[in-house]
Amino acid sequence: MTPEEELHPDDVQHHLREVQELLARQKLVEDLVHRQDMPRHELVESLVHKQHVAELRSKLDSLHPADIAYILEALPLEERLFVWDLVKAERDGEILLEVSDAVRESLIETMAPEELKAAAETLDADELADLAPDLPPEVIQDVFQSLDHEGREQLRAAMSYPEDSVGALMDFDLMTVREDVTLEVVLRYLRRFDELPDHTDKLFVVDREDRLKGILSLESLLLNDPESLVADVMRKEVMISFEPADDADDAAQAFERYDLVSAPVIGPDKRLIGRLTVADVVDYIREESEAEILSHAGLREEEDIFASVWDSVKNRWSWLAVNLVTAFVASRVIGAFEGSIEKLVALAALMPIVAGIGGNSGNQTVTMIVRAIAIGQVEQSAMQRLLKKEISVALINGLVWGGLLGILSWWLYHSAALGVVMTAAMTLNLLLAATAGVAIPMLRQRLGADPAIGGSVMITALTDSGGFFIFLGLATLFLL
Repeated sequence: MTPEEELHPDDVQHHLREVQELLARQKLVEDLVHRQDMPRHELVESLVHKQHVAELRSKLDSLHPADIAYILEALPLEERLFVWDLVKAERDGEILLEVSDAVRESLIETMAPEELKAAAETLDADELADLAPDLPPEVIQDVFQSLDHEGREQLRAAMSYPEDSVGALMDFDLMTVREDVTLEVVLRYLRRFDELPDHTDKLFVVDREDRLKGILSLESLLLNDPESLVADVMRKEVMISFEPADDADDAAQAFERYDLVSAPVIGPDKRLIGRLTVADVVDYIREESEAEILSHAGLREEEDIFASVWDSVKNRWSWLAVNLVTAFVASRVIGAFEGSIEKLVALAALMPIVAGIGGNSGNQTVTMIVRAIAIGQVEQSAMQRLLKKEISVALINGLVWGGLLGILSWWLYHSAALGVVMTAAMTLNLLLAATAGVAIPMLRQRLGADPAIGGSVMITALTDSGGFFIFLGLATLFLL
């Protein structure tokens, strides 16, 4: 079997390599043609360029918008903009929704207001609400004026909810039926449509005022007698529903816990407003996971890997400045014990071990606590119990691994006292790391801040300075 036969047709990496090869071949051939001295040189050069463009455009036309978005994110800026210009205009809106925020910004900067308006008009109200913060105000105003009354109300509603709420995630494309009709009528009604909304696994049963009365699953619709009434088949006792103001994290957990594909979103009077689908929830979870990974490293926002140097510097320098301060503090701690290090050189070799192990242990604790907070398993009332547990873990690890390092230090430097100091310093620094690992995210949550942001940076700073101070301080007291 050849490598081409083994590749899945939806392999986005394969698509990316094909596009990169086409771009590289285009650049190589056009450079060669440009250097040749031949009759009608400009015509030949133009024909070669058009041939390569047509081949690349044909490839892009065959790809899903999500795959094109992935390819755009993986290309340097010049090639990205060249590929973007080849995408059909009617697909611009879908692709802008799929790309990351940083890449979307670079694409929108190159588009004229008319192009942006045309792209936005191809989107549903909930999708337009996602794109709206990145669009110029005048474009949003033009698009808003072009919508019908229902579309305007939906867009206004979608944009009014906080970013991390169910209302910001829900869509308005859903199927509703009445409870006083037969399943045969429902089936005839559905056959009138060319296609159902994405992720339709159930129909929502409403009254004349759009109040939710029950849910009719597609399974029930297909397996029951067509002459049965919707009211006799629908499920109304146990309905999992959400309100627009509900937290998106809670909704994501409910989707995972109950294996939901879609769920209704209702207002205070039980009127059906929209629905939440598994696709919306998966996108939200992915975005939150990426933001959490970045925040652990102290990055403010997702960064375009091919962004300009200045943009990358601005995104990274805030926590680097914090790191600079904490590193200076750690150096001053070491400087305070210069005399001790001069008298016992072994201290210089051993102190990075104490600081490094403390930092690793603290980051483990922070990661566990932040994850527990994110999935709703930890409340502020549990802080004391968690602190006791993590201190116990740190104490055992400190005595075991600190004892092992103490024996190793004794063997290397022929000093039992140094081994005891090493064990004590390791244990105390692990206790410090455990305390900070629980306290930092819990206190940030209590103060209304994101518990994940900069956690690893703060832990590393604390265990470095604390570890140096504890180890060098104990060595000064008991060894010199």
